[in-house]
Amino acid sequence: MLAETLAAIRPADPRAIADARAYQDRLTKPRGSLGALEEVAVRLAGAAGTTPPPMPTPAALAIFAADHGVHARNVTPWPQEVTIQMVANFLSGGAVANAFAKQVGATVTVVDVGVAADLPDAPGLVKRKIGYGTADLAAGPAMTVDQAVQALEAGISVARDLVAGGARCLITGDMGIANTTASAALISAFTGRDPADVTGRGTGIDDETHARKVSVIREALRVNGVNSVMSLPNDALRALAAVGGFEHAALVGFILGGAAARVPLILDGVIAGAAALVAAALDPAALDHCVAGHRSAEVGHTAALGHLGLRPMVDLELRLGEGTGGLLAYPLVCAAVRVMHEVATFDSAGVTEKHV
Repeated sequence: MLAETLAAIRPADPRAIADARAYQDRLTKPRGSLGALEEVAVRLAGAAGTTPPPMPTPAALAIFAADHGVHARNVTPWPQEVTIQMVANFLSGGAVANAFAKQVGATVTVVDVGVAADLPDAPGLVKRKIGYGTADLAAGPAMTVDQAVQALEAGISVARDLVAGGARCLITGDMGIANTTASAALISAFTGRDPADVTGRGTGIDDETHARKVSVIREALRVNGVNSVMSLPNDALRALAAVGGFEHAALVGFILGGAAARVPLILDGVIAGAAALVAAALDPAALDHCVAGHRSAEVGHTAALGHLGLRPMVDLELRLGEGTGGLLAYPLVCAAVRVMHEVATFDSAGVTEKHV
């Protein structure tokens, strides 16, 4: 499934990009006056291969949930059982992501790819469990390469199912106590940045815990031999297996699956940013289908976005995860595309253009 998906991904269409830029310049507004929104519309036109791009409606949020063995290293004050408790909260509609999804009309699907407990069946829950949490990444690989591929393919299958069900925009979400530790390790591995420069405070840790978190990440990179920028596909899979999480791997597949279907993906925060680095190493063209929903308060996310060359839609100092930043950005993405569909051109409206 992974090979098939990678083979289906196409880079942005340069002709559609050129057509979209030219069309933007004919709309009844000063050239460039919508700033970043114009670039989003052009980006989505290139991804879709047509101008104007299809409206990205309806949207579907997928929250991939998993636990982490590195939790035992005391990198967070939150107990591991919060992961399963928050999954229950998502399924009952009580989380911030649910409130934001309701506001923008997005569906919410929760995917168990590695929660450290068996979950009862529930509407909105998809079971794709690879294991009961990863191993401790500071003691050796968090998962095997085979497990990483299984999680990748779980994400691909979820993307395929959502698109087959009518979704025309996919939004990334995640849940997993200690997953910012794995994210920082991945970001360090794929950007070459020092762990101290890409490790944030997560859910709000103190100085002592933050120092321990950085130390654990250094140890993880050393123990697993992940000490240089990962750029080749085989390197990417090995690094993902060594220091990533099941939800990171599933998000990589989700991004690749959406790109293969030529459906836009709105990336959430630092967890999605880490996953996008892996996806880009597997196929750089996958990024042509992605929009950065927001800039997380996590320092590693800024490093990831810079490395990926993605400009965030909003910057509200969020650090919640769940897909909340992506959901907030979704109406802006829709507005950018709607301009291409509904705003008149100077010719059609009979409006005189400025003199050159």
